[in-house]
Amino acid sequence: MFRRSLSRLPFYAAAIGALALAAFAGMPSRAAEDAVVIPPPAMDAPASNGIQTVVLSGGCFWGVQGVFQHTAGVVSAVSGYAGGSKATANYETVSTGTTGHAESVQVKYDPQKISYGKLLQIFFSVVHNPTELNRQGPDSGTQYRSAIFTTSDEQKKVTDAYIAELNAAKVYGKPIVTKVGPLQGFYPAEAYHQDYLTLHPNQPYIAYNDIPKVENLKKLFAGNYIEKPTLVGQAKLTD
Repeated sequence: MFRRSLSRLPFYAAAIGALALAAFAGMPSRAAEDAVVIPPPAMDAPASNGIQTVVLSGGCFWGVQGVFQHTAGVVSAVSGYAGGSKATANYETVSTGTTGHAESVQVKYDPQKISYGKLLQIFFSVVHNPTELNRQGPDSGTQYRSAIFTTSDEQKKVTDAYIAELNAAKVYGKPIVTKVGPLQGFYPAEAYHQDYLTLHPNQPYIAYNDIPKVENLKKLFAGNYIEKPTLVGQAKLTD
């Protein structure tokens, strides 16, 4: 299924043309997705027992979910909405950009297998560009903003310190605009949005924008990459 905004039709036409031309010319069929090599955080959360949760927003949730479903130590990555009310947590309404929601992914992880800091490093390195305000790639609007919804004081402290560290190092050339705040509520997206990257790898939007992110995960974070994604499938989509 294509994203339904009519404003994306020119992008799809251009993407399909570019992919076809590349295939004809014998070139790689996917566009290069920028990734930034960044240091791990100097401060990290302790490797506590029990599954932990953070909600991450970095543009279209298809790609964000896809990356974390290929990340070792992540036990669940569910696409959904955060930042607004339950009443407006549906795709059509969120797509208006008036609800306060951001397209988000609820990441549940085992801190004995992957640290919170490593998740942040992956998020800032290969998932999205944290210097873009209210947009990612072809998508624009507050629903595509960069945001981290934390579930503990420790997560908030580590996140704030890491952003300050990356800004001080000027690794992007521009300041990070990611908003950080406590999670007030997460609402799973419609079933057809779940596991979208895995189910539709040849869809032009996915092939052009999101598959390169998974490839960059494999390249830059080989020790954290798993080939078989951890899918939502028929799991109950609740917090």
